[in-house]
Amino acid sequence: MKRILVVAALLTLVVSICVVGQQTLETVLARGTLIVGVNAVLPGFGALDAATGEYTGFDIDYGRAIAAAIGVGVEFIPLTAGERLTALQTGQIDVLIRNTTWTLTRDSKDLGLDFCPTTFYDGQGFIVRKADDINSIGDMDGATVCVTSGTTTEGNLADAFRLHELALITQVFADTEASFGAYDVAGCDCYTSDKSQLASLRTTAAIPGDHIILPDTISKEPLGPLVRHGDDEWFDIVKWTVFATFFAEEYGITQANAATFDSTNPEIRRFLGLEGGMGAKLGLAEDWAVNAISAVGNYGEIYDRHLGPNGLDIPRAGSLNALWTQGGLIYCPAWR
Repeated sequence: MKRILVVAALLTLVVSICVVGQQTLETVLARGTLIVGVNAVLPGFGALDAATGEYTGFDIDYGRAIAAAIGVGVEFIPLTAGERLTALQTGQIDVLIRNTTWTLTRDSKDLGLDFCPTTFYDGQGFIVRKADDINSIGDMDGATVCVTSGTTTEGNLADAFRLHELALITQVFADTEASFGAYDVAGCDCYTSDKSQLASLRTTAAIPGDHIILPDTISKEPLGPLVRHGDDEWFDIVKWTVFATFFAEEYGITQANAATFDSTNPEIRRFLGLEGGMGAKLGLAEDWAVNAISAVGNYGEIYDRHLGPNGLDIPRAGSLNALWTQGGLIYCPAWR
């Protein structure tokens, strides 16, 4: 009798784990809409287009790709840096794709979150006014620096100034708009954030040409989507949708040709859903990857549209954001 009770308890536990693991996908499918937490004020990554009323950006496209892979609509929820993690933890959103840095603390059991593959490798830097003749962090002893709260930048800033034995005065603001806005009206000597964000924010300055981004990089800032910890099926779907954009670029599969692409290469055929049953392994249709790429394009297309020559013009060649075949870190595991 005792053995039967133990077996029954174990079976109940297994079933419970399976239900939890499938919860987000089931919720999204039942709702018919994927809810994505994003930035609404960072051109290039996430911004609301005033003319069209539509969200646009690098992170936005990844939200659209995930929705297309599943076969549902998508809704974007704008979040501040301080709101974003709580919104994911409490289930207000299904996935967070909002220029968020992968750190040990954020990836630990304490917060209950998991990072998916990095979509953009970044580093923290500084933007200053050309007229102030500041050429590096070494010229900023006693400087007043504006920074946004609820980010990794505060700690990185303090560490960098301490390492260089420089005096630091900080002005901390609750959101990026206020923080950069204070800098733009000369309320501080410098604004610090991820370099990609600096490139974006410079375009919103009163006179963009009056500002330069210093060459100093004081941290590693890998950015990518986050999901709730413990929901393995959902984690796999978001993770492999990101990988799908990497794979597609490597093999020349684009937004324009994804639906008609054909190949004798077994790995590509598995990607296209023509053989191998890869979709079933994720609980998706066999052509899920084709649907994702048809919606937004491959990694290179997404990058060029928002961050490359058609967007913020952040050089990709020779950077960590190049394909692995070109010396970068954009790399997809085996599609088998």
